[in-house]
Amino acid sequence: MEIQHKEKVTEFLESMKRINKFKKLKSENNNDNSFSVNLKVSGYNELNLMVSSLLKASIILLNDDARSQACFPFNEADNNVMTLLEIALQLLPEDEMEILDDLHKLH
Repeated sequence: MEIQHKEKVTEFLESMKRINKFKKLKSENNNDNSFSVNLKVSGYNELNLMVSSLLKASIILLNDDARSQACFPFNEADNNVMTLLEIALQLLPEDEMEILDDLHKLH
């Protein structure tokens, strides 16, 4: 049993050497083990809209008074939440999730 387990682990590690599945996080080459994540935008305007949506949606979702006194219509708030969801989708580490499946099989 132990030998079979070691063989599976060795096979898994060999496949990891051949296929780079850790693509989402990019090393910052610092000593503090920090990473960066790419977020695709079409330009500064889209980046500005994303950050603005993050801030507006956060204010609305966290503060009932702000929601009732919002200076923008709630369909805009819906767009802000949609932007949050789109950002979250871009940040999901899809390739890395395959590794978890492989590890679960080994377990």
